[in-house]
Formats: sequence, structure tokens, C-alpha cells
Amino acid sequence: MKKQLLALIIFVLPFFASAQTGEVRGFLYDAKTGEPVLFSPVFLKGTKFGINTDINGFFSISKIPEGQYQLMVVNLLYDTIQESIFIESKKILSKKFFLKEKVRELKAIEIKGSKNKQARENTVNTGITRITPKEIRFIPPMGGERDLAQYLQTIPGVTFTGDQGGQLYIRGGSNVQTLSLMDGMMIYNPFHSLGLFSVFDTDILKNVDVYTAAFPSDYGGRTSSVIDVRTIDGNKNRLGGKIGVNPFSAKAILEGPLVKGKNGGGITFLASYRNSYLDKTSPTIYKYANQSGNYLPFSFSDAYGKMTFHGDRGNKASLFGFNFRDKANLGTQGNFSWNSTGYGGNFILIPSSTTVLISGSLAYSGYDVKIEESTTEPRTSSITNLNGGLDFTYFLNKNELRYGVGLVSNTTNYTTFTPKLKKEEFEANNSEMFGFLKYKWNYSKRLIFEPNVRFQYYASLGKVRLEPRAGVKLFLTEKIRLKGSMGMYSQNLISTQSDRDVIALFQGFISSPEQVYGKNEATTGNPGNPVVKSALQKSVHYVAGIEYDINDEIEITVEPYIKTFSDFVNVNRNRIFPEQPVFIVEKGLARGVDFLVKYDNEPFYLQASYSLGKVDRTFNNLSYAPVFDRRHNINVVSSYNFGKKKDWDVNIRWSLGSGFPFTQTVAFYENLDLGGSLNQNINNQNGNLGIYYGNENEFNKGRQPYYHRMDASISKIWKFGENQKLEAVFSIVNTYNRQNVFYFDRIKYQRINQLPILPALGATYTF
Repeated sequence: MKKQLLALIIFVLPFFASAQTGEVRGFLYDAKTGEPVLFSPVFLKGTKFGINTDINGFFSISKIPEGQYQLMVVNLLYDTIQESIFIESKKILSKKFFLKEKVRELKAIEIKGSKNKQARENTVNTGITRITPKEIRFIPPMGGERDLAQYLQTIPGVTFTGDQGGQLYIRGGSNVQTLSLMDGMMIYNPFHSLGLFSVFDTDILKNVDVYTAAFPSDYGGRTSSVIDVRTIDGNKNRLGGKIGVNPFSAKAILEGPLVKGKNGGGITFLASYRNSYLDKTSPTIYKYANQSGNYLPFSFSDAYGKMTFHGDRGNKASLFGFNFRDKANLGTQGNFSWNSTGYGGNFILIPSSTTVLISGSLAYSGYDVKIEESTTEPRTSSITNLNGGLDFTYFLNKNELRYGVGLVSNTTNYTTFTPKLKKEEFEANNSEMFGFLKYKWNYSKRLIFEPNVRFQYYASLGKVRLEPRAGVKLFLTEKIRLKGSMGMYSQNLISTQSDRDVIALFQGFISSPEQVYGKNEATTGNPGNPVVKSALQKSVHYVAGIEYDINDEIEITVEPYIKTFSDFVNVNRNRIFPEQPVFIVEKGLARGVDFLVKYDNEPFYLQASYSLGKVDRTFNNLSYAPVFDRRHNINVVSSYNFGKKKDWDVNIRWSLGSGFPFTQTVAFYENLDLGGSLNQNINNQNGNLGIYYGNENEFNKGRQPYYHRMDASISKIWKFGENQKLEAVFSIVNTYNRQNVFYFDRIKYQRINQLPILPALGATYTF
């Protein structure tokens, strides 16, 4: 009873607490577009009081003694703001600033490092990469268009399995173990079959947080990583947009005010549509890329819409919806397609009399996937999801208390076939409720401590989880910082993707499966009568690190990590009889170390990373490397901006990765279906060609050749007045035409390679 009372007091505290000193809070906006200015320093000149704005451009400086102060806003891209303010005891002063773009006369070296330093000094920053459209511009565009998927592949610890049908695996976790969010809505497949593109158009992105390990307690329901995408609201001041075309795709974006209000209020809209037609252009432009009679048979479309209601005091509410589609006609390998839809809303509320920021969201999404193969009826999977939450953030100067509650409910349907082509259907309902509490304690500019905890209740399994998490950063000097984080995680969603799928396009989802078996219960020879195990999957993360600023332009980060996955549910690859379990429980261990070096001194930018990792899975005393286990991974990104008007850009990316594991073929044999009876004359039958992979000790013992590829681009911008510009981009995918393995047809003994050299010329017009 005492615990419940304490939780209730914490929950309602912000509504009744009043500042004993004084507080100044408010928002920073871009004067041109009305979009919030993120992660910008706001401080009281000559004092220790200061903070960075959050994802909403919001800042709150509390516990300020009564008196006169100079409020400062300093940002690299905008003119500095200095305003005299008076703080009254037990009063809240609300401000709203519209920042004007700076006419840059100072050298970048004089101010470049200050923004990065501010961000690193105010957060633990372990296992997280924060991405804005500015960072994505450093990547060479694919076919004339830059995309989040390309940037994600350069993050240390991220493994990408291929240009066609590729998936992202983050620090040893499979793709189903990554939580993908868009404006608070769950997305179940954020990448198109042609692995160069995500479903997120770069031009509508506001910010992307990628947690590669040890993510905090406001995220849950996954055991490896998080990709949290936030979109812009739309221009508050004028109607504008962008159109673009290239050999891969075409797109259009329109944004602007529906109703103009005072002091930043009003109603704005944002609409985005992108459609690919590589399957139609490749037979002419990239005719040489044909390897299987289908050229480049990939097509997709992305549509997103958003309407935002802005209050004049910073309160706002948004309604949004999307539809993403994908299709790949791979001939003998099957015809693959998926459709993803969703809609929802979120809000931010700032009560005038308290120091709390309240935010919430509610969203519905659905994902349907199908693969049509010549030997069976289509395999299908669908998942519908409802998720929502309510968060409260309480500001205590540089310290911060945040807590919240929420729910997740989904329904999964999966249709597949046994090895004997018997149809099987799985349907399940899953409900989860959660609560979290996190506190950031900033002690004397020498130590940041972030203890947090998540309460997770899996109603469909009848299980309760208390998952403690924590992060800490110690400042040895101004330039050297030590950091570390840990946490416990769980999830009740599994993937139907097999470790032996030649092309990993089809991925179904199942929640709360019933046929899950443990050690020695999934043998090939005896179905047995095993005891059903818990379907709940669990993991523990440990991450350490060091940050070293050599100077204002060069920073080095090193992060070793360990992830242990207990009760990891996987497809039973040894299943022969229908009575045998479809899924088995394995153990997993991922460990490695990531190195990152950044040099940022306009007009040059250089980012280089190296990842050393090892992933093991264990079942029935057998340890093996999963298909995404890559020992070595190197990524180098460079950018150079030049010209009298700084209107030319050259971008280069080079990546290298050691070979993925695969199971070698031992022999072929004739596979006869006796229909359950031995009383047959086998001399009168023709069987199917069977493949003998050897015993389990040979599973994934082979290694593919090393992967490496260089992409490059050069772009030119012409400006026509203040708001109009034309950008032309010439890009080359796989510049030196490296032949990287896509897959190997065991029966035909034929190697199919990934994308060859693909030059492209694209253009975008912004108005």
C-alpha cells in the first residue's frame, strides 16, 4: 500500500507543486518556418543556470533566485538573442523566441565545436546517435535522393545485410528486436525491399534518435534497440514545398499554414508522397543489371500527412496518417509485397501554473505482408496495433524528473506451411501495460546520473516485469568523459523469419505463441511431448564508453558493449513433422566494441567508424553464428562544400564488412513423399530434389566473401530569391562496380550479385 501511495504522490506532484523561487520557460522557433529549434543552449548570462531545448524546442530554467538577469540564446545557425528579464519568486515567466538565420561571417572553427560540446555535457549519451537532416546531407544520395536508411548503415554497431532485401541488425539484435516509432506510432517494417530507402522521407524529418543499446525506460517492449523518428509540423508562415525526380523515384511535398494565428499560433499542414519506378526504368537505363530476367524488380510508394494545431503559448496537438507500400517480383524466388497503414495523434500541454510539461499520443497501425511462391499457396502475415501513452516531465533546473504510463494492444495472424506442405494458421492477441520513471541528476558539472525503471505487464501471458535501468557520465576533464549504461528488457513479439531464408524479404509476426519449446525438445527424430515454455523474451545490456574531444573539430568515441539474450524465440529450422514445434527457445550473446572519429570543420566533414563484434546463439548445447554476424565493419563518410557561393557539394561513402555466415551444402538427394505409408513401390515414383546441409555442428560454419562498396555524388544548387532553389545531383552507387554476393542458388550453382554500378542524375526544386 505504501508503494502505491508513493507512486500516486509522484504522479500528481507537478500539479500541486509551485516554484519556491522563480522559473523562466518557453520555446525557440525558426523565424522563417516556425519549426522548433532543437537542442539549443539557453542560459542566464554570468550564472550557472542554463539548459538545452528539447525535441519540441522547449526550455525550462527553474529554481532561480529573484532578480534581474540577461537571458541568452546562442545557436550556430541563428543570430544570438540577449534579453533582460526579471525573475519573481514563486512566479513563472513564459517566453517565446523566433530565431533569425545568421549571416555567417565567422569561421566555422570558432563556433563549430560549441554545439556538440553542449549536447555531450548535458546527457549521458551512451549508445545513442542523434540524427537531423543536416547529418543525412553528408551521405551520397542514391539515385539523386538522400535517405535515412543510408545514414543508419554508417552508425557504429549497425549491420546491413544487403542492397536488395537487406535488413538492419543493431548490436547483435535481430530486426524484430528493434522498436521503430514515427511520431509515437509503431512501424513494423521501416525499410523497403531495395535496401537503399526507408519509408521516411528525409525532407519531413525533424529528428531521429537511434538507441543501439541500453535505452532508457520510456522505451520498452523490445530487447535490442530503438529507432525513434519525429517529423516536422509544416511551415507556419507561408505555403511551400519540394518536388524531385530521378531514375529511381519521384516525390512531392507541400506544407504551409491553414490558419495563421498570433505569436506562433494557428494551424499548419504537411503532405508528402513518393513513388518509385525503378522496375520500369531499369530495363532501359540499367539493362546490364539484369541477372535473373527481372532487371531491378522493386517498387514502392510512401504517403504521409499531418495537421498540427498550435496554441499561442506553445501548446499543440497533431493528427497524422500514412500509407507505405512495397513490392518485389523476384521470379523463381517468389513475388513479395507488403502494405503498412496507420493514423493517430499526439499533443503537448504546458499548464500555466506548474513546471510540468505533459505530452501524450494515441495511434493505430497495421502491417500486411505476403509472398507468393510457385510450390505453395501464399505465405501471409498481418499485425494490427494500438498504442498510446501519457508522459509528465518536471524540470528542476538542470535536473529532470519524467514519468508516464501507456498501453500496447495488437493482434497477429500468420499463415504458413509445414515441410510437407500442410497449411498452418496462427492467430494471437496481445495486451501490454507499462509505466516508467526516470530522473536525471546533474551534479556540479562533474557527474550526471540517470536512474530509471520500467514496469511492464504482459496481460496475455500473465507476467509482470520490473526492469531497472541506469546511466552515468563522469567528467574527468573538460575534454575527457567516461560513461556507462545498463538495463533489463523484454518483449512478447517474435519474427517468423528463418535463419535459412535465402532472401530475407518475408517476415511475419506472432505474439504470445503457444508452440514454443526449450532445450532437447525440438529434435528431428522424435516429436515428443515437451512442456511449453514461456514466450516472453528477455535481455540485459551493458555499455561503457569514453568521449575525447581532441579539439573543437575532432571528437573520438569508444563504446564496448555486451548484450545477453535469454529465452530468445526463433523458428525451428529442424522441423520435419507437423507435431514438432514451430518455434524454439534459444540463448543469445552479443559483444563488441565500436570506434567513432568525427572531424567537422566547414567546409570539410569526415566521419570514420570501425566495429568489432561477435554474435552467438545457443540451442540444445549447439552454438552457432546467426546470418547477420559480421566480425568487422568499417564505414567512412566524407563531405566537401566549395564554390564562391558554397553551392557545390561532393560526398563520398566507403564501407567494408567481413563475410556473413552460411551453411554449406553437403549433398543432394531425391526426396520422396510416402504420404505416411511405407507400403509403396518407390521404383514408380519421382521425388523432389532435396538438399542435405549436414549435421547441426556444421550450421553456418561457412563465410561469404568480404563486402565493400563506394558511393559518390556531386551536387550543385542554384538559388532564385529567398525561398526558391534548384538542386541537381549526379550520384554513383557502387562506384568501382564491386561484385558483392546477394545470394547463391544452390541447385543451379549460380551466384547472384547485389547492385552493380548505378549512375543517376536527379533534380529537386524547392519553393
